[in-house]
Amino acid sequence: MNSFGIDDISFQFSSNFNTALKNIESVASGGEISRIMLCLRYMSSEKSKLSTLVFDEIDTGVSGEIAHKLAQFLRKITSDIQVISITHLPQIASKGNNHYVVTKKIVDNKTIIDVNLLDTEQRINEIAKLLSGSKVTDASISNAIELLNQ
Repeated sequence: MNSFGIDDISFQFSSNFNTALKNIESVASGGEISRIMLCLRYMSSEKSKLSTLVFDEIDTGVSGEIAHKLAQFLRKITSDIQVISITHLPQIASKGNNHYVVTKKIVDNKTIIDVNLLDTEQRINEIAKLLSGSKVTDASISNAIELLNQ
């Protein structure tokens, strides 16, 4: 017995068919843990009647098809709850109803943070940057438009 009670809980996990459950911290990748946390947070929000979920890079360790599926799931749950997601993935950013960019700059030895809501053209350019880095190309703009229209 200690100040946290008497129970000793471990989370068991298996990401492969017919594989024994093991302690999650020893077998789950960063991406798997991100997706598990998303599910746990969403399920607990349903029970506690939360109106907003905030995810700070819940997509860490995720890319490609899984990022697309994660984006679709986040979009789906917004019919039940407000979701604020901080992300660097274009798949996630393209599914939001609103897109803000947060920038930091140093002015007079102080950090100034700006938060700006993007219009459609700015959003296309920002998603294109997420796709291709600082050099926006016609291909990245085309891909950004495609992501926004999915």
